[in-house]
Amino acid sequence: MSENLVIVESPAKAKTIEKFLGDGFSVLSSYGHVRDLPRKNAIDVDNNFETRYEVSDDKKKVIADLKKAVKKASMVWLASDEDREGEAIAWHLEEVLGLDEDNSRRIVFHEITKPAILHAIENPRGIDRNLVNGQQARRVLDRLIGFELSPVLWKKIQTGLSAGRVQSVAVRLTVDREREIEAFEPVSSFRVTAEFDAGSGAILAARLPKDKKSLDDATAFLEQVANASFNISDITMKPASRSPRAPFTTSTLQQEASQKLGFSVRQTMVIAQRLYESGKITYMRTDSVNLSDLAVAQAAEEIGNKFGKDYVQTRAYKSKTAGAQEAHEAIRPTDFSIENISGEKNEQRLYQLIWQRALASQMSDAKLERTTATVDISTVEETLQAKGEVLVFDGFLKAYGNDEGDERKMLPPLRVGQDLPRQSMQAQEVFTRPPPRYTEASL
Repeated sequence: MSENLVIVESPAKAKTIEKFLGDGFSVLSSYGHVRDLPRKNAIDVDNNFETRYEVSDDKKKVIADLKKAVKKASMVWLASDEDREGEAIAWHLEEVLGLDEDNSRRIVFHEITKPAILHAIENPRGIDRNLVNGQQARRVLDRLIGFELSPVLWKKIQTGLSAGRVQSVAVRLTVDREREIEAFEPVSSFRVTAEFDAGSGAILAARLPKDKKSLDDATAFLEQVANASFNISDITMKPASRSPRAPFTTSTLQQEASQKLGFSVRQTMVIAQRLYESGKITYMRTDSVNLSDLAVAQAAEEIGNKFGKDYVQTRAYKSKTAGAQEAHEAIRPTDFSIENISGEKNEQRLYQLIWQRALASQMSDAKLERTTATVDISTVEETLQAKGEVLVFDGFLKAYGNDEGDERKMLPPLRVGQDLPRQSMQAQEVFTRPPPRYTEASL
């Protein structure tokens, strides 16, 4: 009767954890949820929304096997994920397996590493009823809304479609955006640009800060400056900086993996799940941008070793999302010293993205110098402007470069009073654009 039984959600995770715990522990999987609401008479709306659950048909054998294992164990450790769904799974297991506080403990960890697992065993807690109630409320809403709306879809559109807490809102957002696009009326203007000979074979590109409203205005302006001379009347240089973005949440990881790696949302989450279960990254379902003190210290050490002390700038990020589960951490590598992993190509690519973003979040700002050259026109009061920037110190861009189309336009050497022979000048019609349709990741 000395056996410790640990119950996790997935078999892949069970294998990894069993290696860490060694003798005296056996680790089994519940294969996700074990109970659900039956199709009929599941929610008593008149009696404070009381719910009735039943063990799913495909989980009856799993529960039978777990019950046998529970009889042999002196202590059962419920180690499902530390989100609302995971807490609900732990509660369902407690109910179905007949566990109580004497023979069971709830443990949570957000990374599958030996220290994290041992720390969890040393610091068990009870089941968080607020999280369980939160999950149940979501499930009840799904059922109540879905059962009311789905039959309408079957009649009006197609049999088999479902509506619910998530689908209904997603459809609404998509329809609202489509209406914005349909109602959008493009407005045209004329952008005036010019190219000048800046000497030594260099070309200076400049533009009128304010577009001309009509073809007549643009034509009149070009006629006025046809025989003008041009020179630089002012050069201003201003220091600027760019700060790194927060480490990934589930949503930002999906968006960035879509944009940079071309992954679908599903593909991103399947790969992230594998990275989590093999102990390479922290839990991948989170809306928090926090990093633990330990992770920040480890990142700072790695940045110092890899790039030098000037690149270290530790930061704490705060989520803007109301109700974000801040107890969790953002998605990060479990070990910052591992830059590249072995394994399948897409796992390597996603891991690299997560490693770069988390490391960059603890790095110094990038320092820039923004230059604006003002070009006087002899025949009109309006001036042209040429803008460029120079990277003075790369900071976090050393780890997470080419972020947001990181192409910088540099100006050629210039001086105040310099005459600029014109090579070309034109006015091009441009149009305002409607908001874009959602991609899977941006939705």
